[in-house]
Amino acid sequence: MIKNIPYWRLSSFYWFYFATLGVFIPYFSLYLSDAGFNAIEIGQLMAVIMGTKIVAPYLWGWIADHRGSRLGIIRIGAVLAMLGYTGIFFSISFWWLFLVLVVFSFFWNAILPQFEAMTFNHLSKNEHQYSWVRIWGSIGFVVAVTIMGIVFSSVSISHLPWFVWSLLGGIALSTFLISDHSGAVHKESHQPLSHILKNKQVVALLLACLLIQASHGPYYTFYSIYTESHGYDKSWIGVLWAIGVLSEVIAFAMMPYLVKKFGLRTLLLFSLFSGSLRWLLIGFYIDNAVITTFAQIFHASTFGIYHAVAIAYIHHYFKGKNQGKGQALYSSISFGLGGAIGSLYGGYLWDSAGASMTFTISAVLSFLAFMISWKYTEK
Repeated sequence: MIKNIPYWRLSSFYWFYFATLGVFIPYFSLYLSDAGFNAIEIGQLMAVIMGTKIVAPYLWGWIADHRGSRLGIIRIGAVLAMLGYTGIFFSISFWWLFLVLVVFSFFWNAILPQFEAMTFNHLSKNEHQYSWVRIWGSIGFVVAVTIMGIVFSSVSISHLPWFVWSLLGGIALSTFLISDHSGAVHKESHQPLSHILKNKQVVALLLACLLIQASHGPYYTFYSIYTESHGYDKSWIGVLWAIGVLSEVIAFAMMPYLVKKFGLRTLLLFSLFSGSLRWLLIGFYIDNAVITTFAQIFHASTFGIYHAVAIAYIHHYFKGKNQGKGQALYSSISFGLGGAIGSLYGGYLWDSAGASMTFTISAVLSFLAFMISWKYTEK
């Protein structure tokens, strides 16, 4: 445990936030499929959630950095996300869900980048220990996805919104248990954002982040539907997701050692290259339970190592008052634009080209990210 920071209060936010994802991401596509939506509609609705990340994090990050009210933004976003999600209980029509998801995710996507920036401010010189705080988010995801897999094996998945809504309440509550921390003022804090973005290494990093998250799009949107269609029941689907995130937990726990041993550049390259292998294994060997399970272990690198390395680079490049904007820009470009692109091409190709071809495209995108990082990423 790290001394002199509110470790458990910071960790509780991550636990609830990613426990919500553990219910929402693996099972929402199944919920939509159960409600009668086709692959294109599911891809479009999932893209809404990713798409709002293109604008919302940066807008709220700009407000937080200029008004100095980061914690206030986090609390407002958490409460309004919960209230916005309430609309899902009133109708299941496509355009109503589209509207609900726009409102909900606009506020939902505002809070995590700001909380990341606040966490780094609390950590101060212990920033290399970030993974020890963030690890509780992964644990929350594992607990939620495993329990829900068991629950939905005996209870209709139409009850999914109630579980998500309850966890959103937990997120909102956790934000009122933490205090703000402005962090040290850096001399570079007034450097214009445009100047930072002229650095080709920053541009290359953000482009690689976009590509790797675009490669994850079909996985986040259709993996549960894909595995269910090949005979895996919901409890086993939950286990597969849990294996992936448990691997991520191990990666987060080992990050201080791994960074010291291999350095950020080597870890980033490894994570991007392993992504190509993972998507090919999933795309072509889904009927082999051993290979399918093995492929999930790669989540340790394709997300765990990748994310920890990416935000470390972002924290390095974006200083002082640019911290919130930097984290928001990373979220907007990677999880937002990249995730939306991934959900959309996945939706349009899933039925027409098939799962194997869709995941092959994912593998190509991950390899492109590897090549860009190989050329431009600094050690």
